[in-house]
Amino acid sequence: MSAGEVDADAPVEPAVEGALERGTIAAPRATIATAVRFTLQTLADDHPGHSVEVRVPPYGAVQCIEGPRHTRGTPPNVIETDAATWLELASGRLLWAEALSSGLVDASGARAHLDGMLPIPGLHRVRRGQPHK
Repeated sequence: MSAGEVDADAPVEPAVEGALERGTIAAPRATIATAVRFTLQTLADDHPGHSVEVRVPPYGAVQCIEGPRHTRGTPPNVIETDAATWLELASGRLLWAEALSSGLVDASGARAHLDGMLPIPGLHRVRRGQPHK
């Protein structure tokens, strides 16, 4: 499997649930990679386009959101964060505005925002500080 492929048989939920413990992800690296890639691809599928690049190094990056398309060099609208923060955002445990204001997400460019696009449908929606069922 190449770096950008998602293993559809790998469990996605364990990595997302592991991200609920801020700062550590209690899941194997391959599971984390699958969860990040799956959620990134779902974001791109739900919000197609090429105006914003969302990066979660070293696991993956996607271009999404309709608007002006870039073709060379660094895109003008970039969002970057770590895997734990991304999975918290994708699951709805962390809100976009909170992540941005606390510096957990680096977003540059006028269109570099995901407010209203997260959480990813179907993932647990547990807010930070609330018990996980």
